Amino acid sequence: MAEITAQMVKELRERTGAGMMDCKNALNETKGDIEQAIDTLRKKGLAAAAKKAGRVTAEGAVGSYIHGGGKIGVLVEVNCETDFVARTDQFQELVRDIAMHIAAAEPRYVRREEVTEDILDREREIFRDQALASGKPPAVVEKIVQGKMEKYYAEYVLLEQPFVKDSDKTVSQLISEKVGKIGENIQVRRFVRFKLGEGIEKRQDDFAAEVMAQAGGK
Repeated sequence: MAEITAQMVKELRERTGAGMMDCKNALNETKGDIEQAIDTLRKKGLAAAAKKAGRVTAEGAVGSYIHGGGKIGVLVEVNCETDFVARTDQFQELVRDIAMHIAAAEPRYVRREEVTEDILDREREIFRDQALASGKPPAVVEKIVQGKMEKYYAEYVLLEQPFVKDSDKTVSQLISEKVGKIGENIQVRRFVRFKLGEGIEKRQDDFAAEVMAQAGGK
């Protein structure tokens, strides 16, 4: 099997307009054969979906999901192009599935571009130190760091997480499939996830520390 390089993924993206992870998966499926990968993307409707990605999405819906007896709640805004599509069962089902996924998978970001440079730098430094401590040579260390960063995105970025109902596809692939069926651009704009009591203990500890400081540590 040919090694799947960044250049191969870049070329496939340029030729199809499909997402990076979709291109990478297609190349893996076809053992690095770009022409076959293009056919694979077309069959899945992902290449066609990518062509719609630049269209304005001003309609859509805000979906919600409550889980665990009211202990976890999610609000998510998913956009499409027309109000007609926003009202369809297919679109509403997608919004519910994404909200449910967020409740279960705890993403921190919608897409990798939202991860700030300071967070990326910190994660890279941690991964690099771990690899160096294991005695790996510098050339191998950088490959390890790159691999761990991809795993970081897959763990915390919504669109790159394995979909909880079908781990063989990412949330991005789920959306792309819906785009191919519905015929409109679909984008997740934002979400918020609430967990009952989250952060309260920390605030109580901070308050207790402040009281102790004011009392002179007594």
